[in-house]
Amino acid sequence: MRLVVRTIKSKLNIWAILSLIFIAIILIPNGLIAVNVFTESNENWQHIKEYLLKEYITNTVILLSFTALFSMMIGVSLAWFVTMFEFPFKRFFKWALILPLAIPPYIGAYAYHGLINYTGIIQSTLRNNFDVTVNQDYFSIMNNQGAIFIFSIFLFPYVYTITKAFLQNQSSSIIENARLLGSSSFETFFRVILPISRAAIVGSVTLVVLEVLNDYGVANYFGIQTFSTAIFRTWYGMKDLDSALKLAGALMFLVIFILLLEKFSRGRRRYSFSTTKVKPIQPKKLRGVKAWLLAGYCFLIFGVAFLIPFTQLLYWAFLTFESVYSSEFIQLIYQSVFIASIASILIVIIALIIGNYTRLHKSLLTSFISRVTTLGYSIPGAAIAISIITIFVALDGYLADLYQTLQMEPVIILRTSLVMLVSAYIIRFLAIGYNAIDAGYEKMGNTYTEASRTLGFSTVKTFFKVDLPMMKPAIFGGFILVFIDVLKELPLTLFLQPFNFATLATQAYKYANDERVHEAALASILIIIVSGIFIFVSHKLLEKEPA
Repeated sequence: MRLVVRTIKSKLNIWAILSLIFIAIILIPNGLIAVNVFTESNENWQHIKEYLLKEYITNTVILLSFTALFSMMIGVSLAWFVTMFEFPFKRFFKWALILPLAIPPYIGAYAYHGLINYTGIIQSTLRNNFDVTVNQDYFSIMNNQGAIFIFSIFLFPYVYTITKAFLQNQSSSIIENARLLGSSSFETFFRVILPISRAAIVGSVTLVVLEVLNDYGVANYFGIQTFSTAIFRTWYGMKDLDSALKLAGALMFLVIFILLLEKFSRGRRRYSFSTTKVKPIQPKKLRGVKAWLLAGYCFLIFGVAFLIPFTQLLYWAFLTFESVYSSEFIQLIYQSVFIASIASILIVIIALIIGNYTRLHKSLLTSFISRVTTLGYSIPGAAIAISIITIFVALDGYLADLYQTLQMEPVIILRTSLVMLVSAYIIRFLAIGYNAIDAGYEKMGNTYTEASRTLGFSTVKTFFKVDLPMMKPAIFGGFILVFIDVLKELPLTLFLQPFNFATLATQAYKYANDERVHEAALASILIIIVSGIFIFVSHKLLEKEPA
């Protein structure tokens, strides 16, 4: 009997060892950045600290604050309307309002700048058809205000989807009691819905803020000095890795402050029900002007956030298709799908291993592992890229010493390979795959696993024979979510892509950066179409309540 117990423990330790290895992979780069903040600074860092750091902080805080405010206003209002009321085309808007997530903000920035600049369709139409010349100051989008607009309209779906999911799981008695006490819909929203949705709203807005911190494409295209653009220019312009690491460290401390602020904002308030019989909220049927006003508001947001930029990109893609589409472009599609698939598969596998270990063993260690697993997504891509570069350069140095010892010709392998890029993707997006897998494990429970173990199956055999077949929806959902994010990712790929390797995202950026925005449209359209299809499929799979 003791021999059996020891055998079981040894097999369970396999999951623990693998989980700890993966956690170390996440912690080491972040630890490297934190340690470098306190090292001795050079002349470049002194110059940055004295003349530029204040501008980086000011611009970053402005973008974060106003984007958080406007995305919250749009996302929460849409979630409230879609959940609480019946109006024309509601079934369409429920999933269509998620589609702006398929458009990366930097692609949206290209589209809107091309749309409203001097040669764009709006000003051209005014000049040619109505003989009206407008003041360019009113149509300038390449500033902080324009960036806030871009971030808000393309990131609000984070707030919309999370808040809507929360409201759909609330009891209708909350609303009914408020109405019985004489509260109007407006009063109910501010006095009841906002307080109970506080945790969901704060959590979703934090995701928006983290996405803004991770941005490089919009800030660089609009010429706005932020931490991400500063890290990129310090590394590529000054060739100063130490100063870039210090900027990454300052950015990490800003992230930690935001996460602590989010935890404090949530407070200790909890809202739960005294019974398991919860009657879902029944939408109120609207008629006449009110119904069409809500439909108009939803269509306005959908049009601005998806329909207009997508149509503009389609038009440009049609104009430039022959000049852009080639065998090299086919290779670009293949490389994008290949790297996204490899990263997604590896992330799902790692998430399955960590998730399986943390659900079978409840302890402080597993709680620590689950928290660290989600850490990478909160760290901006530019910071991760700098730390990964540092680590792989050091590893190549160690290998060079080994080659010399073995009297072999030194070869730079790691820093010029896809291994570096895939490693960065794993650190950045493991949280997305893990959350999907963890939700699947939680839904499945441990009953079937325990029954399999009772029948004499090992942990490993149970994992492959019992757990994996039941986890297929979660695995598929996690793969889709990670694939979309990797396909759209720009900062990590720009920093770490090997020579002669590009993706649709970096190619679109390259065209736009060379003032060839029209040529960037075809790559952008493909990213949007693939992401949009995957978002739609994922939404239909995960939607629990009837449309």
